[in-house]
Amino acid sequence: MPELSDCSGYKYLRDSAYDRETIRHAIRPAISQVDTFKRYPDAEKIKLPTDWTLKEARITPLLQTRRSLRKYEKESVTMRELAFMLWASQGITATSGHYSFRTAPSAGALYPIETYFSANSVEDLQPGLYHFDVENFSLDRLSTTDSAEVVANACLNQNFMAQAAVGFLWSAVIRRSMSKYGNRGMRYILLDAGHICQNLVIAAEATGNGACPIAAFYDDEINELLGLESEEETVIYAAAVGKRVVKQKDNT
Repeated sequence: MPELSDCSGYKYLRDSAYDRETIRHAIRPAISQVDTFKRYPDAEKIKLPTDWTLKEARITPLLQTRRSLRKYEKESVTMRELAFMLWASQGITATSGHYSFRTAPSAGALYPIETYFSANSVEDLQPGLYHFDVENFSLDRLSTTDSAEVVANACLNQNFMAQAAVGFLWSAVIRRSMSKYGNRGMRYILLDAGHICQNLVIAAEATGNGACPIAAFYDDEINELLGLESEEETVIYAAAVGKRVVKQKDNT
């Protein structure tokens, strides 16, 4: 098996990275669009029931109201809410031998995704950069510098990231998956990130917050901010989380 940097999966990751110099001149392949829905007009249609039971319906409001939220109240996220969102996204739920299973699935139980975040407005937590220590369910403080604006600028200047209470950044320890699965491991890494982000989004809804997943960022700028060795570990996904804006009632 070739070394990591020679694998086609790794090359794809690097070839699709953004930086400030090339993004303006990047040539997008001329791929024609396709319909959002696939239809089988000649197939028999079988209507599905929508009368969920009480047990099934508990998650319905969270899924129904989920939208990418880019406007937030100035109210802080509590430490309890942050802890729940971290647990929901990657918390350990069971152990078997040397495996520690988590809330989100992972190919081979290898869990290549690491969680970092910029704490912008979290009660009882100093602004700065943090790493989620899954094993000990704790936080590693990496920096006490307010990084909200820096993170937002690195996310293609999307200012709402700076207004969010928390800016989540997920990296992939690439070798963790590809050492077992080779090029196929890159698919699993990207799937893992999707599972984790969706869990976070639902947990945000459950705590009265909202989230907006972000896939557009300058890869090496984020990596440098977190002190990552980009050839081994690189950020692949992000999300902004903050309190929902409460609509004022019209009393007239």
